[in-house]
Amino acid sequence: MLVLALWILWFFLLFRIIFDIFRDDELGGWAKAGWLAFVILLPFLGVFVYLIARGKSMGYRELAQARGQQKEFDTYVRETAGAPRPSSTEELAKLSDMRARGDITDEEFRRAKALVLTDDAPEDQARGHLAG
Repeated sequence: MLVLALWILWFFLLFRIIFDIFRDDELGGWAKAGWLAFVILLPFLGVFVYLIARGKSMGYRELAQARGQQKEFDTYVRETAGAPRPSSTEELAKLSDMRARGDITDEEFRRAKALVLTDDAPEDQARGHLAG
């Protein structure tokens, strides 16, 4: 049982190194081919040399990939969930407050009000007018 467990661990390590070789953007094609040949043709020596030479950066690459995947997931969730768009009355109330404070002129108020009421403008453009 112990020998079987060690062989499973060995193959796990071997495949992890092979995946790391392909994942590394710093290595060129020939360098990847050389490391891959070394690891496959002389597996024990190749794995040990790879771990000594590039083992520390393996963890950094793994961490960078995990952070990238988390960032992509967070972006996807934010885009998918989206913030609810305020109603026309809320936008008009904000516009009125801004005009009363003097943040926007009467002309800007009229243009923004027309955008809110017609709802023809994209959300980002209409919000840009509201931000003043």
